[in-house]
Amino acid sequence: MTPSDPPESRSRRAYSGPALLSLGFRPFFLFAGIWAAVSLPLALAAMFGYLTIPSAFDPMAWHAHELLFGYTAAVMAGFLLTAIPNWTGRLPLRGWPLAGLAALWLAGRAAMAASASIGPGIAALIDVSFLFVFGAAVLREIVAGRNWRNLPPVLAVLVFALANAGSHIAILTGMETGGMEVRLAILVPAGLITMIGGRIVPSFTRNWLVKRGATDLPAPFSRFDGAVLILTLAALAAWVLLPESAVTGALMATAAAGNLIRLGRWRGTQTGAESLVWVLHLAYFWIPLGLGLIAASIWWPALPQSAAIHALTAGAIGSMTLAVMSRATLGHSGRDLHAGAGLTAAYLLVTFAALGRVAAPLAGATEAPLLGLAALAWIAAFVLFLITCGRALFGRRS
Repeated sequence: MTPSDPPESRSRRAYSGPALLSLGFRPFFLFAGIWAAVSLPLALAAMFGYLTIPSAFDPMAWHAHELLFGYTAAVMAGFLLTAIPNWTGRLPLRGWPLAGLAALWLAGRAAMAASASIGPGIAALIDVSFLFVFGAAVLREIVAGRNWRNLPPVLAVLVFALANAGSHIAILTGMETGGMEVRLAILVPAGLITMIGGRIVPSFTRNWLVKRGATDLPAPFSRFDGAVLILTLAALAAWVLLPESAVTGALMATAAAGNLIRLGRWRGTQTGAESLVWVLHLAYFWIPLGLGLIAASIWWPALPQSAAIHALTAGAIGSMTLAVMSRATLGHSGRDLHAGAGLTAAYLLVTFAALGRVAAPLAGATEAPLLGLAALAWIAAFVLFLITCGRALFGRRS
């Protein structure tokens, strides 16, 4: 430590509690990886009658809820709780307050699994409280730090919380929503990938290329990027409200083309030597693919919209969150920013899982085996993440 260190840096170094509670990424990325690997086989066992989950949600709805409001919410918490101190210059949430927030997330998972036993109303209050408490905590930091330009991700958390509340209201009231709350839940992480991923993918690529003396660098953020972001959010909002409208299809197709052009400006083809970088480009590619498939499913009803939805969920959300979790874990724990064989295999497995899940509804007689292989690939990907990054999550910074 030197006198030039900022106060926040000195205070962070002086933290003497458990390493797991020193920064938000540690407990939440750990829980996210475990839940991604565990919740899917539980859901499959319940779907095929080998296991009974005493939830008010049927096994398929429970699976969707837990991957969105369980797994994805944990990744969002780990990312924002780690990033916001860097944005605001304020101290990170850590120690017992962080432990309490993580315990609230765990309580939500237990409540969802036992909601038929404890009552869906009580389960809803426990589960929904995590996102609202988390949203309030990060909103306080943004307001206290007067860091208004980073307010959109925090507002996204609150919208995500409302979508979760909507999923419980549908169960409690028996109201037919047409899946609106699920589409709203998908909008949030897909929008964050377009917003934040659209910044970090070219930035990390530029840093990696500059270190290797490259001169052909990713295009900087421009008005074009801003226009594509607005168009994408508008297309996703239209899909939430009017999922079968031709106007929605046109917006989705246009947004898909814009994001594809945007991705092409980031020089991803030059990053083949480092999977920690190229996986970001591969993960972002699922955004235009998913948007395009949704447009196609609107125009050609023979194409199941479930395939398009899984391009955004298993594809964009699954692969981008895995990429960000592994990169952030290595970077914030002081490890080299290099993905070894284990993480590279995890990236390839999660990509295969997404491809299999998208293709399965179109596979005819081979749908069931393909779904099984996709599930195994998904589980293996996150087991590998836990094996390769688990020590870094538990240990102190190198």
